[in-house]
Amino acid sequence: MARALGARAQFALGFESTYGTPPASGSFWKMPFASTTLGSEQPLLSNELLGYGRDPLPPAKDAITADGDVVVPLDPSFLGIWLKALFGEPATTGASAPYAHEFTSGAYNLPSFSAEVGNPDVPSFRMLSGIKANSINWTMQRSGLVTATVACIAQGETTATSTAVGTMTELPLQRFGAFTGAIKRNGTQLGNIVSGQITYTNNLDRVETIRDDGKIDGADEGETMLSGEIVVRFADTTLLDQAHDGDPCALDFGYTIDAGNSLNLVAHEVYLPKPRLPITGPGGMQATFAWQAALNAVEGCMATVTLVNAMADFDNPT
Repeated sequence: MARALGARAQFALGFESTYGTPPASGSFWKMPFASTTLGSEQPLLSNELLGYGRDPLPPAKDAITADGDVVVPLDPSFLGIWLKALFGEPATTGASAPYAHEFTSGAYNLPSFSAEVGNPDVPSFRMLSGIKANSINWTMQRSGLVTATVACIAQGETTATSTAVGTMTELPLQRFGAFTGAIKRNGTQLGNIVSGQITYTNNLDRVETIRDDGKIDGADEGETMLSGEIVVRFADTTLLDQAHDGDPCALDFGYTIDAGNSLNLVAHEVYLPKPRLPITGPGGMQATFAWQAALNAVEGCMATVTLVNAMADFDNPT
């Protein structure tokens, strides 16, 4: 009897035309992932009734919850599919490759998608539908693998012993390297940066209506939020002065492989708090700025993400 192995697991993703209805077979991408907790669960409620002795009566089933995280690589191709789920359709420029895809924060109607998580050795294939991407976060540092965690909320899940996605479309995978990352302030490279952390969230609100199938009615878009941290070696007072004055700046978090493959997230109006300056020993001092972004009136949005790659769009493969 075969046992499920993570090395053999499959993750397929396809955007939905109708919320909660998976796309047709053959319309899915084969997505790379490092780990996932995406799935549904249904807890049990302990029976509270008395009068039957000390041993409890059988428990009852509670509401079903379908959600989870997917840890994915930051790369020029597959990342665009996740960015579409997080920000909506991009504005794309370019008559031929490379194409520049510009995503902006604050979209009112985010696309939903279906994802099948499969273990062919069992066999077990779980199709989650009505999924919306709630948030993404990643950390920038000098070395190491560059991955992001995408948190998702789904409407429900169905299980089967055979796949429903058909032949998946694969893309070439070329990951961004940590050493190609850069953090800029108002267009100028920031020095003495030890690490940076970025979190964007859609603050999705589950519509938990009463239904006989245990599913939710949807997930409504809430107020967006973009925040994070930058850890700097204490070498000058530039950021401290900004925090003291309360003035905003633009922060640009980017990766570049070459002219045809790059990623830039620009938070147009970032506010910095005044941090402590701890002295913990004879070594260098560091300060942590927990920054927050806000709507920029000139740009008309809080953040812009520009992804440059060889893909003309991120529509489902056919």
